[in-house]
Amino acid sequence: MKSAETAAPAPKPKRAKPRKGRDPQRVREIIARLEKAYPDAKCALHHENPFQLLVATILSAQCTDVRVNMVTPELFRKHPTPQDFANVRQEVLEQEIRSTGFYRNKAKSIIAASKKIVQDFGGKVPRTMDELLTLPGVARKTANVVLGTAFGKGVGVVVDTHVQRIARRLDLTREEAPEKIERDLMQVIPQEKWISFSHEVIFHGRQCCIARQPKCAACPVEELCYSEDKTI
Repeated sequence: MKSAETAAPAPKPKRAKPRKGRDPQRVREIIARLEKAYPDAKCALHHENPFQLLVATILSAQCTDVRVNMVTPELFRKHPTPQDFANVRQEVLEQEIRSTGFYRNKAKSIIAASKKIVQDFGGKVPRTMDELLTLPGVARKTANVVLGTAFGKGVGVVVDTHVQRIARRLDLTREEAPEKIERDLMQVIPQEKWISFSHEVIFHGRQCCIARQPKCAACPVEELCYSEDKTI
């Protein structure tokens, strides 16, 4: 029989496993903790009007917001209106946005979207999802950014790479396609939170729940997360 001095230490009690997935109480707690952690979360793309936000969001595909914000001040100085973008030569715009990556496709989309805004919408960015989706280069993510940030209309949830990753880590969805992830989030997140939730999750993804080696020790929702790639 082992003495008290040599006995093996008692195992640490295991923390109770959080309730799975989309339990309403768990979702409310996730929302509340993210709101507390990121009270000033907002769109990081610099813009002065809805059209600038639209262009900046198109440029942000596969590119950091920091890089986009480096490009857009001079870009908007040279081309202040949709008419200006509609008339610019594609090869010129390509060089002006080259550093954002995928510049040929982005230039083509921006010019075509600008022409349609001028021709079909009187030079104003449309304010509905259906109309925005008729613009070249605009899918639901871009439309949701513009509607939520520029017009305060929460008609969907922005699903970028951060939201996609974190929604899956938190088991709010098990889908991979952005459209299906958005559908799942719209079912569990109250509509009045759709805009703010997206901003908070994006901030969380940049600052804490990064793609590799997430900073779980500093995570405000760590106790509610049971992702397989947790670092603690």
